[in-house]
Amino acid sequence: MFLIYKRNKEKKIVQKRRRRRRRRKFVLAQSFMSEQPISSCSESSTREKMICRILLLISLTSCVSGTLVVKVTQTSYQAEENDNITLEWMFTPRTNSSSSSLLISCQMLTNVKISTLYDVHEGVEVPESPDEQFAGRVQCDKDALREGRIRLHVSRLRTDDSGLYDCEVKTDDGTSSDSCRLKVTAAVDQPKPQKPADKSKAENLGMIGLYVIVAVAALAVALRLYFIYRGCCNKT
Repeated sequence: MFLIYKRNKEKKIVQKRRRRRRRRKFVLAQSFMSEQPISSCSESSTREKMICRILLLISLTSCVSGTLVVKVTQTSYQAEENDNITLEWMFTPRTNSSSSSLLISCQMLTNVKISTLYDVHEGVEVPESPDEQFAGRVQCDKDALREGRIRLHVSRLRTDDSGLYDCEVKTDDGTSSDSCRLKVTAAVDQPKPQKPADKSKAENLGMIGLYVIVAVAALAVALRLYFIYRGCCNKT
């Protein structure tokens, strides 16, 4: 009974942390992904927006403590639908991947939703953490994780996978996060290459057509000669 109570308590703590992170990241996404141009606002409203964004950044970065630093290896990615891609983050200093203090949360942020890709709680991967959108399509490189790199392999990309990908890491050295952007374009239908059998078939049809034309021309010449011959015979 004590173990069940302890597990339920840990599960509630994880869910509470996850909701808190989602709320914080959703506010960030709404602030920075707004498509309204700043130039269309008045000077005072522009200044207020700038101040709000600066305060928002300060409030978000205030939680970063210690010396832990998370950095993306590439700030933007572009791929086609149904392709595979690898998103990568690096964090220093490195820590034991099985350490109970290691917490990792990787999510995709858009204007309308936040989807979880990968989650590690107290050094243990949470297999049921990916949302339905990414279920069965995300794998983490365990060897790279031991070296302080988070490499997420995302397969069978879809156009709705486009968005901002944020990865937050927490260890004994503090908390830090970084994000990159992924754009997935629709696949372009390519013309099917002509098979050798089809090519040879087309060539055979061309040769048959040529033979028919030659035969018709020869027949026409023969008929012409025949009528000329008959005309000569009738005159004699």
